[in-house]
Amino acid sequence: MAKQKPFKLLIMTNFMFISGLVGKMLPTDYVGFTFFVGCMAMMAASAFFFLSLSQFDKKWRTSVLVSGLITFIAAVHYFYMRDYWASFGESPTFFRYVDWVLTVPLMCLEFYLILKVAGAKQSLLWKMIIYSVIMLVTGYIGEVIAPDNAALWGFISGVAYFLIVYEIWLGEAAKLAASAGGEVQKAHKILCWFVLVGWSIYPLGYMMGTSGWYNGFIPAGNIDVAYNIADAINKIGFGLVIYSLAVKSSKD
Repeated sequence: MAKQKPFKLLIMTNFMFISGLVGKMLPTDYVGFTFFVGCMAMMAASAFFFLSLSQFDKKWRTSVLVSGLITFIAAVHYFYMRDYWASFGESPTFFRYVDWVLTVPLMCLEFYLILKVAGAKQSLLWKMIIYSVIMLVTGYIGEVIAPDNAALWGFISGVAYFLIVYEIWLGEAAKLAASAGGEVQKAHKILCWFVLVGWSIYPLGYMMGTSGWYNGFIPAGNIDVAYNIADAINKIGFGLVIYSLAVKSSKD
């Protein structure tokens, strides 16, 4: 019994220390609320993807593993972003871009992994990763480092985004999906819609957070709530599409 007291005291001390690090969140703080819900949702999705790995064939395990990594990385960043928001009341732009620069290339990797059955080459993978890194790095430069030239950097970022859209809808990736057919083509098409519609919130948020010619029809404002909801839908949705494909393909 005497040995249990120091152990219990250690747990209580650590809990109080962690609690002290977490800022207070008001009931009307919808940004903080969506940060918290996003963190929990993506952590739950990670556990789901990781724990389901053993039920799939070898060729699909990597895809499902990557889905879990995407949501896990996002969950960790969302924990820090939520606390940053609660402590300073500022948009955690730096943490958000770090999250994106790790998870968006992994989402591009998912296209390559599901299209390997149709003969996708590594050149396709590197092409999409390069486009995604250019999109994110130039976006960060325009939003944080050189906001006076936000329109120029945003244009470069937008071009890289549309190159990704072109590649998956009309380019090499689209042709590989068509040749694969069946469930692979269906999953590819759903992922394409995620990129075209779901990812469109990011350039819109960029324009709302910076100044340029577009301010006449896109007003400035805090778009963190939309970012948080979109992130959860896009990342978890990506993973669920891959999971569904792996389940159906493993039954064949």
